[in-house]
Amino acid sequence: MTSRVLGLIRDQVLAYFFGAGDAMDAFRIAFRIPNVLRDLFAEGALSAALVPTFTRALVAGDRGAVWRLASNVISVLLLASGAIVLAGIMFAEPLVNLYAGGFRDVPGKLELTISLTRLMFPFLCMVAVAAVLMAMLNALHHFFVPALSPAMFNVATITCAVLFVPLAPRFGIEPILAVAAGTLVGGLGQILLQWPEVRREGFRYDRVLDWQDPWLREIGRLMVPGVAGLAAVQTNLFVNSWLAAGLGTGAVSWLDYAFRLMYMPIGLFGVSIATASLPAISAHAATSDDTGIRHAVVRGLRLMLLLNLPATLGLTVLATPIVSLIFERGRFTPADTAATAAALAFYAPGLIGYSAVKLISPAFYAMGNSRVPVIASGASVALNICLNLILVRSLGHRGLALGTALSALLNAGILILVLRARLGGLDGRRLVTAVLKISCASIVMAGAAYYTERFLHIPFAGRDVIAQGVRVGGSIAVGIGVLAVSTHLLGLEEFAELRRRVLRS
Repeated sequence: MTSRVLGLIRDQVLAYFFGAGDAMDAFRIAFRIPNVLRDLFAEGALSAALVPTFTRALVAGDRGAVWRLASNVISVLLLASGAIVLAGIMFAEPLVNLYAGGFRDVPGKLELTISLTRLMFPFLCMVAVAAVLMAMLNALHHFFVPALSPAMFNVATITCAVLFVPLAPRFGIEPILAVAAGTLVGGLGQILLQWPEVRREGFRYDRVLDWQDPWLREIGRLMVPGVAGLAAVQTNLFVNSWLAAGLGTGAVSWLDYAFRLMYMPIGLFGVSIATASLPAISAHAATSDDTGIRHAVVRGLRLMLLLNLPATLGLTVLATPIVSLIFERGRFTPADTAATAAALAFYAPGLIGYSAVKLISPAFYAMGNSRVPVIASGASVALNICLNLILVRSLGHRGLALGTALSALLNAGILILVLRARLGGLDGRRLVTAVLKISCASIVMAGAAYYTERFLHIPFAGRDVIAQGVRVGGSIAVGIGVLAVSTHLLGLEEFAELRRRVLRS
């Protein structure tokens, strides 16, 4: 929660200084290019392969092998990511031309994006190392510090923006360059925050480079199809960025602001549940305990649905007031609010799909089956490209958001169906009953939140922060209260379990 809230504050700061203008569009694209590689190698496929492998090594009782493997992986990653960074800096111009050729229509925009890309590419090396440390700590059932580490990235970005953006013009520096420098400081912070924790567990980095290590080969075996699957997902982002770059100033930023708002409940609930579930799933998979895997997955799915279904409908009905409250100040205009809120409403259905994929895809890696996530991702990519090419003509940037959401739901649906067949069921009747009850409670909650926000316009009119905060906060509070009552009346056992866990903590 700390990390996500700081991420939201970071976006507020960026919206205040840059709005949804050309500089912010350039930054979003420039950061996305190394971020794509991070998702492919550093945090995505690597984490999904590392946690089960570390867990199996720990189950075998060989902690020394785990430390040696971690050192080996770090060495390999530093070599690989370093080579990619050098290539990225050298070939930044053709990369940006390919990714956002539409920027050529605005003088200086393409050149700024190229400069930012070159500056931020070394971020890849830092997050690669941070991802290995995160995987080690997760395998050892340490979750707080790894989950908090992205907060360092947000803190650094916020600090550099607040301190240096106002000063940059005095020295003839483009202000957005200060934000780009903050990403590098933040990447280093992600390593420094986790390092003491792994040191306390006994890890010492050894400059070993052993390509014949059987554990390293196992990670590579799991990663290759995983990279292919994640590459399919990144194809979606490429198509979206390419199409959005041709829609004029602001489209890239509107989509990015909306996606980050949609991703906040995914980070709070979807990723948290998936991160906490993966070591248990990996431990059951290490002993071929299909029953244990099934119970862990179903339990995670029910909790995820309880938290994310209401969040989906809440974001849909309160999109405009939420975006206005969070971003509409400084250079972020009412027109930007309307465009971002529209994208958020169309993105919202994808929240369920993304969260489910975060939970189920690593389960296949834990069971040694990395082909299924690749196939599911490929199918979702095909749907996303088709939908976006069609919908962008009639709905503009909103069509890109809707196509992305529908493809995420397809990805999750395929994974659930295949996992159900693999495990001989997923407690289907119980899961469907939970979905129906949660859906009914969420619809009632959404209606209550919407009409409360409308009603509060009477005593708390105006666009000042206090009035908007009261309206949004009041409607969310009423919605949560109605959800709690509804789930209690419906006898939803997941809500009772969640309440017990919160009270116990």
